[in-house]
Amino acid sequence: MKLIIAIIQPHRLEAVKEELYRAEVNLVTVNEVLGHGRQKGVTEFYRGAKETGNLLRKIRLEIAVNDNFLEPTVKAIIKGAKTGEIGDGKIFILDLKECVRIRTEERGSVAIG
Repeated sequence: MKLIIAIIQPHRLEAVKEELYRAEVNLVTVNEVLGHGRQKGVTEFYRGAKETGNLLRKIRLEIAVNDNFLEPTVKAIIKGAKTGEIGDGKIFILDLKECVRIRTEERGSVAIG
């Protein structure tokens, strides 16, 4: 089991979600976050508004997957998020020790779904 954390541009969220659904990945947590990478201080546009400064709006996706869904999920995120411009984001892949479905108390890969 793996936990995928992806940081993407806000305007790419819909495209990433579409690609995830095509890859049959339906369980995702989405958060609006602030941060910067190497492009700190670069001006960006978010919903038509110019933003400057060192903290930029980003979207953080958290997706728990079984091992056989790892590569399709990563490829879907890349396909939906990639613009070729600075600030497209990052994907972090972590080992997931355990998962528990609260309702049924199932554990492990069965709990992920």
